Amino acid sequence: MKPRVTAIITDLDNTLYDWLEMWGEAFGAMLRVLAERSRLPQHVIEADARGVHQRRGTTEYAFLIQELPCLREKHPRQDLTEIYADAIRAYRLARERSLRLFPSVAETLAVLKARGCLVVGYTDSRAFHAGYRVRKLGLDGLLDYLYSPPDHDLPSAATLEAIRTQPKEAYHFRKTVHRLLPEGEVKPNPEVLADIMEGVGAAPERTIHVGDSLLKDVLMAQQAGVTDVFARYGLAQHRQEYELLRRVSHWTDADIERERRRMALHDVHPTYTLNETLAELFDLFEFEPFVAPSAARRAPACS
Repeated sequence: MKPRVTAIITDLDNTLYDWLEMWGEAFGAMLRVLAERSRLPQHVIEADARGVHQRRGTTEYAFLIQELPCLREKHPRQDLTEIYADAIRAYRLARERSLRLFPSVAETLAVLKARGCLVVGYTDSRAFHAGYRVRKLGLDGLLDYLYSPPDHDLPSAATLEAIRTQPKEAYHFRKTVHRLLPEGEVKPNPEVLADIMEGVGAAPERTIHVGDSLLKDVLMAQQAGVTDVFARYGLAQHRQEYELLRRVSHWTDADIERERRRMALHDVHPTYTLNETLAELFDLFEFEPFVAPSAARRAPACS
């Protein structure tokens, strides 16, 4: 008999949608316009971008252009968002063009919901970007919960009201409950996965965790006592966009070395593997209705 499952916790980036393609297209488009308009070498902009990303702890920093040292030196005391408005526009257009779900994802999640299964999204992406993508991709309601880190700090003197371009309600979910993880609690921490299960009332023996990373998803699930499912179709390290990501990433050399050592320490073998699509879950498991215990612990919601 297939294992019976009542709750699925799934990674988002490169598991439900092609985050690397979207980010590579958007960041690459912005970078090309910045280099063309500023007449600065692209490698100089990339090096400054990596410094800002490392300081802010994310490769999706919304105020990158304003904080790039090379541009601030070139245009002292000027509004960089006005000078390089075309670069911002190029980023947004490329993001809109390239943000799409992997095949079968929407249909698979809809069937899981129809069968009464609890569906939880768990991502290391910051709250704003994770929320934007969930809404844009039509996942609001297909995910019962979304867990993400809080947003990065705003630049001094900036406020949410000042930077938002849409009504406040456009930034919130209608159905999905968005819960924030403590700052600094990122994958592959099995205690975070255990806390998520406790928070939603999911039983580990009836829960699966799906993700594209052997270290951050598969090993974490195994250490948390949860059935792991490896989304092999989401592997990204061999792709061209990954090289750009490495050059501008918020990962420090110490972070990269620490991840290399973790992989060397653990010979990770997934229990289950999805080779082509998320829909392969139905070949592996029997999904049944989730019954929430009355005492599921409440977690902070996204404001």
